[in-house]
Amino acid sequence: MKQIYLLRHAQSEFNEKGIFQGRLDSDLTPLGFVQARQSALYFRDKGIEVIYTSPQRRALKTALTVGDVLGLEPVVDERIREMSFGYLEGRDFWKLYDDEREMINRWLYDPIGNPLPQQEEGEAFEKRVLSFLEDIKKSELSRILVVGHGGTLHALICLALGMPLSKMWHVHIDNTGISLLEEDPSGFRLVFLNSLCHLVRE
Repeated sequence: MKQIYLLRHAQSEFNEKGIFQGRLDSDLTPLGFVQARQSALYFRDKGIEVIYTSPQRRALKTALTVGDVLGLEPVVDERIREMSFGYLEGRDFWKLYDDEREMINRWLYDPIGNPLPQQEEGEAFEKRVLSFLEDIKKSELSRILVVGHGGTLHALICLALGMPLSKMWHVHIDNTGISLLEEDPSGFRLVFLNSLCHLVRE
């Protein structure tokens, strides 16, 4: 049985400020580095054989932190970059929501049928994420960690489970939320979604 762990990047500077990110880049906050380290400790006994990561700094720094603990060099894959959200990237999300509430609500309900202005085309986004998933399915490795973004990880879950990407935002993963997909000959199943237990310290 193949296990595919999905880890959303740790808190970034733009997350902390409420900035709508997409393809924009920002570093991890001090809290983000702590979250990444706590995530790394969670994976010490999971037998991870490979770490795939988005090239964007917030994901890459998270993956490098995990890799340092596990003794693995993350493999950068352009296909798991975040979706581009067009010219609205860089805006304060809640100010944007106040100004464009109807548009944002339609987008949150169905980001493919109601794309943002200049958003990455839905078919192209699905094609690149599905290509990555197909390569994961073909891999001979059985314990895989993917470090990415809300959009790409939500898309991976939807595609693995046969859900349309119109439901992409109906899935939720927090910063360093961990999800697990298992694959056997009958297909994929979602074992758990957005676990944050590793962030709890006594």
